[in-house]
This record gives sequence, structure tokens and C-alpha cells, in this order.
Amino acid sequence: MIKTIDVKSGETAGLYQYLSAAVSPRPIAFVSTIDADGNKNLSPFSFFNVFSVNPPILVFSPVRRVRNNTSKHTLDNVHHVKECVISLVTENIAQQVSLSSCDFDAETNEFEKAGFTEVKSDIVAPSRVKESPINFECKVTDIITLGEEGGAGSLVLCEVLKMHIDEDVLDENNAIDPFKLNIVSRLGANWYGKTTKESLYEIAKPISRMGMGIDKLPQEIRNSEILTGNELAILASAENIPEKKEFSLREEKHITEKHILAKEFLSQGKAEDAWQILL
Repeated sequence: MIKTIDVKSGETAGLYQYLSAAVSPRPIAFVSTIDADGNKNLSPFSFFNVFSVNPPILVFSPVRRVRNNTSKHTLDNVHHVKECVISLVTENIAQQVSLSSCDFDAETNEFEKAGFTEVKSDIVAPSRVKESPINFECKVTDIITLGEEGGAGSLVLCEVLKMHIDEDVLDENNAIDPFKLNIVSRLGANWYGKTTKESLYEIAKPISRMGMGIDKLPQEIRNSEILTGNELAILASAENIPEKKEFSLREEKHITEKHILAKEFLSQGKAEDAWQILL
């Protein structure tokens, strides 16, 4: 059975819960702003991502409250002071970040309320978050309003002026190590995601080559009852069908046995060996 929600016909009950649970996991923007009177605000938003590198643009979206159709203080602030700092959320500070999301009044400083340390920014007026390993100082270049009713979002386009990275999250090649960064992701309801060795794995991108595609695999492989679509895609990422080589494990076997062995090799990241079993 398939559950279908016809949004155009007005069937929107529970739509936020379905959307936020389905489009996940999402990174979290921890946004520092100030209002026209200098009051500081710190609030998390999981409708967030990077959308351009040149120029470097981050976008987050505060959503109007459904219960009373009011806007978030962060959105009000960036309309008046077009600057912000976007910090990333790690597991070490996730509970504090959650606390900061309470509906405090506009005069409440969430740095103090949630126990964060302010760091003066180099370029913009809002403060950075010391406890976050990565902070982006940004100017707000545009605010696109997507609706006026409760639940409507506004896209806040932020150009990164300066990026601050704690060197403790870098590896020996000076690149960000995802395990050292230990970022937290947002899912639906009360669910969050951790960065663990069990939850992460690598997929080699075929950027420098053109994979042959699943449609070019031999029919016997393409129609396998053993190999999954993911496993076929690994094989099909090769530019061409490899040449058959001497291979110690490739004695005559039944097709099912071959596919089971190939599946095991693919699970170990040994695509070349998998191919040789199948040839």
C-alpha cells in the first residue's frame, strides 16, 4: 500500500511532520543575530544547506509558527541587521542547542540562557559560538518570502565573508575529518543523527570517468537475483567490462555461486575481484 498526500487539494494534515521526517537527515544551522537595539539571539534551523561556492552562499529558512502565524526573532533580526554568524552543531553541544530553541522573548540572550561563550566576530556584529568547531561570518544578501501563512518559510541567503575552523577537526591533509567534526543531523520528530563509523561509509565518485551504466552490464549480471541495484551500480561504475584475468577463485561455479561470491567481494570494496568472479 502507498500513502498519498494530495497537497493541492488541501490535504495538509501532518504535512510538516511528513516533510521533516522524509527529507532527512539535515544539517543544522546555529544562527547568531542581533536586532536593531543590539539584543542578541541564537537559534537553530534545520532547513539549511550550502548552495554556492563562488560566491560562497549558505541558505537557511526560518518557518513561521503554525500555531499563531508569528515569525521567528532570527528572521525579524536579519531584516533589520543584515548580518549573521552560522555555526555548526556537534554532539557535544546538541542539548544546549536544543535548549536555545525555546521561545524566549526578544530581549533574552540565548548565549547566556543555553550556556554558550560569545566570541567577537572579525567582520560582522553578531557573535561567534566558541563551543562550535566551525563558524561562518556572513552578510545577508537576500530574504525570499515563500508565503504568509503559518508554516511558510523564508529563504535567508547568506554570503560567507570569513570561515573559522578549529584545527582539532582537521586531518593530516588539512581537510575536515567527519569523525573529528562529530556533526549532528536533524530528522523528524525528536530524532537526531550522530556521526559514527557505523553510520558513515564512502562511495567513490566517478567524476574522472564515465561509468558504463547498468544497462550495459551483461544480461546474466543485470538480471541477477542475488546482486542488488547498489551492487550492480558499483560494477557499472567501471568504464568498460574488464578483461578476464587468471584468478585463483574462478574455478567453474554455478551462476548463483558466482553472484554470491561477487556480492561478498563488493561488500569488502573489492570491485575488481567481483568482476573477475563474474567473468
